[in-house]
Amino acid sequence: MSGALLDPALNVAPIDPRHIHLIGICGTGMAAMAAILQQQGFLVTGSDQNVYPPMSDFLAGLGIEVMAGYQAANLAARPDLVIVGNVVRVTNPEAMELARLRIPYLSMPQALGHFFLEGKTSLVVAGTHGKTTTSSLLATTLHRIGATPGFMIGGLVEAFGRNSNVSDGPYFVVEGDEYDTAFFNKVSKFQHYRPHCAILTSVEFDHADIFADLDAIKASFAEFIGRIPPQGALVAHMEDPVVAELAAAARCPVIGYGTGVDCEWRLDDLKVQGLASDFAVYHHGRLLGRCRLPMPGLHNSLNALAVIALLNRLGFVFDAIVAGLAAFEGVKRRQQIRGVAGGVTVVDDFAHHPTAVRETLNALRLAWPDNRLLVVFEPRTNSSRRAVFQQDYASVFSAADQVLIREHMPLDSIPLNEQFSSVQLAADLRARGVNAQACPDTEAILDQLSRICVSGDVVVILSNGGFDAIHERLLTLLGKAA
Repeated sequence: MSGALLDPALNVAPIDPRHIHLIGICGTGMAAMAAILQQQGFLVTGSDQNVYPPMSDFLAGLGIEVMAGYQAANLAARPDLVIVGNVVRVTNPEAMELARLRIPYLSMPQALGHFFLEGKTSLVVAGTHGKTTTSSLLATTLHRIGATPGFMIGGLVEAFGRNSNVSDGPYFVVEGDEYDTAFFNKVSKFQHYRPHCAILTSVEFDHADIFADLDAIKASFAEFIGRIPPQGALVAHMEDPVVAELAAAARCPVIGYGTGVDCEWRLDDLKVQGLASDFAVYHHGRLLGRCRLPMPGLHNSLNALAVIALLNRLGFVFDAIVAGLAAFEGVKRRQQIRGVAGGVTVVDDFAHHPTAVRETLNALRLAWPDNRLLVVFEPRTNSSRRAVFQQDYASVFSAADQVLIREHMPLDSIPLNEQFSSVQLAADLRARGVNAQACPDTEAILDQLSRICVSGDVVVILSNGGFDAIHERLLTLLGKAA
């Protein structure tokens, strides 16, 4: 099957488009783009192969038509512009029809730059971990202090009930993803985001389907940092050695944050009580005050500190910033309590990279020090389904009392011996003294949980997908048992 031969000359936005169609609309970034395009008055339609909550519900609530499945007929109305998501491959039938019809097209990052970042102060949050939480903290705090920004974020921000927004204000907050842009534009998304200021939380190897090694990732982040103008700023977590290395080459001021005494912005005396954290904030060694954050854990507190540092750079007052952070309502699928049934609390989190799993579970252990922590892990990303992190995962579940690991969906293009093994991870965890088992499917996990859960337990479900609606199904089972 031949692939779509898109004409590079048509990779532009037409003058005065009215109908814009998005291929792959249910991705978090694409759904966000659909919403803000609609907010700007465009007629928006879309298509996707995988239509599931929360994005399907979100788009339905906006009245945006979503066509199930990719097919040439979806372009029969001949939209003025097509935005192609990065899940779309060159052999996608809708992309092939796009090429045949010679309709102008853009990637999602290109569309964001063209329609929304021109003339704005772009504030980009980048890094292997914490992008969604930190950009949500930044957008929400700006809103609370009277400077509501435009934004596009890879999670539904509770304060707005959406993951994107258009504003008349000067700021636009972007979650800067290092994943590639589109099949016709193989560069990291954040290269299109025109950063004036940026937060860099961490840099580790990830996205093994896109990057060959850590050096390839570093090269992309270095290029992104080089796009920050001299009058801008880079807020960098300087205790991450790779971040510190990359920040040294920045042509703009670098504002360091962390827990060390040498950090310009320093977090100290962290206290965690339930799902809230409280910490002291120092600037150049001087105590400015304390910040209370309705999220547990050191990693979340460091994300808040980065927001404090950036907003201070933009001229906002410390007391107003921490008041805004204290009112943060959270982000869907980030340490989100989905419900309590039969005395069992079910928590949803996006964590999939080993570092994210470790930090999430450590934070939840601080939040529930006396409860049993039962963890369900679905390896679902392209990286987590490869063997590249097999050994790393064995060391990150120590905060759990029991771990259930779903068998991954095999990757067609990768030999089986190079793919992740749930059975091996369970064995490795048991060797470390962690009660763990591999489960063939979601039904087996639900069956196991229904038999072992008791009142007071906390079940943490880690996945970056819909996971067969496991959260709602588990709550229903627990409710019936009670």
